Amino acid sequence: MKRLPTATAVATLAAVAVSLTSAVPAGASAGPGSDDVKRPDPHSRAKATKMPNPLVVAHRGASGYRPEHTVGAYELAVQMGADYIEPDLVMTKDGVLVDRHEPEISGTTDVAAHPEFAARKTTKVLDGTPTTGWFTEDFTLAELRTLRAKERLPQVRQRNTIYDGRWQVPTFEEVLQLREKLSKQTGRTIGIIPEIKHSTYFHAAGLDPEKAFVQQVTAHGLNKRNAPLWLQSFEITNLKTVRKLGYKASSTFLSWTGNGPLDGPYDLISRGDTRKYSYWNTPEGLRQIARFADGIGPEKFFVIPKNADGTLGKPTSLVGDAHRLGLKVIPWTFRNENQFMAKDFWNGTNPSDYGKAVEEQVTYLKTGLDGLFTDNPDTGVIAREDLWAGR
Repeated sequence: MKRLPTATAVATLAAVAVSLTSAVPAGASAGPGSDDVKRPDPHSRAKATKMPNPLVVAHRGASGYRPEHTVGAYELAVQMGADYIEPDLVMTKDGVLVDRHEPEISGTTDVAAHPEFAARKTTKVLDGTPTTGWFTEDFTLAELRTLRAKERLPQVRQRNTIYDGRWQVPTFEEVLQLREKLSKQTGRTIGIIPEIKHSTYFHAAGLDPEKAFVQQVTAHGLNKRNAPLWLQSFEITNLKTVRKLGYKASSTFLSWTGNGPLDGPYDLISRGDTRKYSYWNTPEGLRQIARFADGIGPEKFFVIPKNADGTLGKPTSLVGDAHRLGLKVIPWTFRNENQFMAKDFWNGTNPSDYGKAVEEQVTYLKTGLDGLFTDNPDTGVIAREDLWAGR
């Protein structure tokens, strides 16, 4: 049974007012690089938007309970107490930003069941990896709207499959409108933290997601320093590019703990820069990030790694290192199922059963995080309440 936010948590959400942004210490230095685009001075950043601290960010919506990146997932996430919703952005053939995890959509839509699109199945090289399926840049928006969303992890979240086919693929415009609607309905500011996916890949296809992004957030009144908006990316070039296009809100650089030759920002790798994501989470890498971004979104095991036997290790210095440079730290992804946690938090041996998710999140929050990405926003709200209560 899902545990919903308690009355105390809901009341505290309305009462607590802590700004998302903070100033860079006077002694923070920037790394070298003539192509760096310096972010707006955090010292002058307005603090009109107040939100709880730490933030509960709904990863792709309440994707632990509904198919990800759907209107239903976002609505449920906000009902559960999420502060921010997260859409991943890819582009259609006619240059429209839409909300999918990847350009390849066979895992998140029913495209394979549409015989009229059978001939569009193909293999492409996506960030250096051959990938077979159907790709958003091969569909116009009108064609994409004939598809329906489905659960991406049906073997893990079988209950979510009862919602397959219920929602269309939303556009970024629709998610921006939904954010405004949910803010009015709840009486609290709902933030949005979109991620531009595979920017280098889309530019090679002749598309420009950054230009479309800046135009849309500007049209919705979000292109200002105190906006409840963060842009995020696993690449670096596009985070600098949006500044040149006049983007004024916050941005965050993402990283993960994968292995292999492509374990790094693909925009740099494609130009021969072999530095891995682990480098960008060192003090030297963080100093460079602080020139063009306001925060980092590391995979959670950069904050507290797992030992070789799968148990939880000791916290790294990452949170403190980032905070000394004025960077916010909001790691991903916290999920309720055993298989996504260190062994310390498992309940039983079934990987798909729920583990000790609240305990895990409280453990991580105690490192000083500014928030966390979670597929289960209600769990995040409870963990935050436990942190506030000193449990």
